[in-house]
Amino acid sequence: MDAAMARMMTGMHAPSSANDPDGTFLEMMIPHHQGAVDMAQLVLEHGRDPLTRQLAEHILATQSVEILAMRERLRLLATEPPDTFPVLSGTRGAQ
Repeated sequence: MDAAMARMMTGMHAPSSANDPDGTFLEMMIPHHQGAVDMAQLVLEHGRDPLTRQLAEHILATQSVEILAMRERLRLLATEPPDTFPVLSGTRGAQ
């Protein structure tokens, strides 16, 4: 868990989108979500409490999808004008 947390913190403090709040947000949230996914995986491998394991499964499923959406959004931000993006959808519906 400590190693996953350390990777997350390092990644969150390494955004490269200077003066771009959208890009910085996405670049910081990706390692944040990945840290949660990594820790959830550890719970599924080693945890015993059924409710904690259920929460870990939910985190693994939802945040993995959100990571993909954020990576795609970053890719689009680098190539297209900001006003051409479709609304994001994911685990929480239209945003």
